[in-house]
Amino acid sequence: MMKKTSIMFVVMLATHFMYAQIAMPQPSPLSTITQKIGLVDASIVYSRPSAKGRKIFGDLVPYDKMWRTGANKATKLTFSDSVSIAGHPVPKGDYALFAIPGKSEWTIIISKQSELSGTSGYKESEDACRFKIKPYTVPAVETFTIGFSNLTIQSADIEILWETTAIKFSVATNPDKQVMKNIDAALQIPARNYYQAATYYLENNKDMSKALSWINAAIDGGYERYWVLRTKALIQAEIGDYTGAIETARKSSEMAQKDGDDTYVKMNDASILEWSKKKNK
Repeated sequence: MMKKTSIMFVVMLATHFMYAQIAMPQPSPLSTITQKIGLVDASIVYSRPSAKGRKIFGDLVPYDKMWRTGANKATKLTFSDSVSIAGHPVPKGDYALFAIPGKSEWTIIISKQSELSGTSGYKESEDACRFKIKPYTVPAVETFTIGFSNLTIQSADIEILWETTAIKFSVATNPDKQVMKNIDAALQIPARNYYQAATYYLENNKDMSKALSWINAAIDGGYERYWVLRTKALIQAEIGDYTGAIETARKSSEMAQKDGDDTYVKMNDASILEWSKKKNK
């Protein structure tokens, strides 16, 4: 039994070492870069090969052939909201960045096939957009680099550099549209909240003019109830607007009577009598 156990242990140990991977530096290390563009979170995940004395474009990276725009797995772009890339609308999501380099012109392809290992399996029908762009010359860049540049409050450029060649294209957002949505959402205070704020001010003898504006906002916002009108009448009376208070109290009574709430009818009737005497002084 002991012998069998020892053999099994040796087999398990050998299997472990057979499949264990040795951690080593990668020739084209993975890089992730993130950037806020306007209100959109953008990220690029790509591998970074180095030139190592080799001629790159037109040789290692052939002209007029699709390139994964980096090494290993295809470069991945992610946008948290819709953007415009070189003038083309692109919905939020994950995309692969492919390129077809040329001597005087490149084709950039933004593909919905974001999980491809390279160009194998690519389908043009899955393009989110494609466009042409002119390369330009830069001082020598040893390691393939993609980054964000020329940032504004609503746009940025994605810049690709390697060897002495560079290209860049714009990514534009629409922060104004989102900001307006945020403003609208922030201002959508429930009408009942205005009523509660006005009631608190009334009960704690605070600024009655502000309380009146809040109770009016509650009513204008669709929260017109006989108890809300009762509160408004009390606020108006505190301000000294007895005419307005009487008119509001009468409306409150009518609504309370229809609802069968005699308590509010009696309270309003008593207040109307009191305010009529103060009004006539």
